Amino acid sequence: MKAGKLCRVYDLLLDELGPQYWWPAETAFEVVVGAILTQQTKWTNVEKAISGLKEHGLMEVDSLAGADIELLEELVRCCGFYRQKSSRLKGMAAFFADYGMEEVFSMPVEKLRRTMLSLKGVGNETADSIVLYAAGKPKFVIDVYTTRMMKCIGIEGNYMQLQHMFETEIPQDVDIYKEYHALIVEYSKAYCGKKRCNECILKDLDENGY
Repeated sequence: MKAGKLCRVYDLLLDELGPQYWWPAETAFEVVVGAILTQQTKWTNVEKAISGLKEHGLMEVDSLAGADIELLEELVRCCGFYRQKSSRLKGMAAFFADYGMEEVFSMPVEKLRRTMLSLKGVGNETADSIVLYAAGKPKFVIDVYTTRMMKCIGIEGNYMQLQHMFETEIPQDVDIYKEYHALIVEYSKAYCGKKRCNECILKDLDENGY
């Protein structure tokens, strides 16, 4: 990989789309809930579920931990895999109720990441989303959009390899990590998802010497 390529991609995406101001959440716990609900579904479905949880007073750690499972399943049904996600939400809420969100999020970044990964239903992407967007610590999130975009510009690897590339090349800055991830997602939806490859601003990176 040529030096500075990922930085150049960031600059191009930011120039094209402008700041994205992610994540759309009122509290850190809402980010946690959203990170679990968004697994294998669209964000519009997550927004609907979160709205329902708020209406029932279940967007707090203690209330969600003690929520009726059947009600919870109904509220998150729109997100798919609702039984699994309901169970995971209760488990996550119970964990934070026991240990305290502030205490957990005060952990060093790598310990926090390992702790999140130890919870049922939490994989790399979910854990890193929580670390970055809820705890405000520098961990770059790799998702399907990122993997696909990187492959198109000649950068390939598994989750951890790609994450290492991003965290090695670009500044370890929470705001930049958030912005970069958001830009990748929004650009991918607008161009990659609509097969607008001929219009892609990244297709000539190598030809331009980046």
